[in-house]
Amino acid sequence: MVLGGRTIVDTRRAVRVLEASHPPVYYVPPEDVAPGALVPSAGRETFCEWKGSASYYDVVAGGARAEHAAWTYRHPLRGYEAITDAVAFYAGPMDACLVDEERVEPQPGGFYGGWITHDVVGPFKGEPGTSGW
Repeated sequence: MVLGGRTIVDTRRAVRVLEASHPPVYYVPPEDVAPGALVPSAGRETFCEWKGSASYYDVVAGGARAEHAAWTYRHPLRGYEAITDAVAFYAGPMDACLVDEERVEPQPGGFYGGWITHDVVGPFKGEPGTSGW
């Protein structure tokens, strides 16, 4: 993953999470994120009915800052313990996000954080007209 021309994540240890009507979200161990790239965000917290309360980070690197562009579950609900403290990133604000050397497309809309590759087929939540799914 690249922001501000700098690689901020390079990992083989991400946890891939799938939910209904979503492309996958990748959760990265925090120790695989470049030091100083994550700054706790003020004023944003969300709740997922499956995973629980999410806290957000701004992502900073190479003079660029992407506000609220990463999130974590410090105390996820039962069944999601594998992502405790791991960090997920919105692909849209980054210069590039790759899965197995393939550049991903961000999930449509600004709320969901899925990463779309050639083998992931929609429709997905986030596109116009999908808020009622």
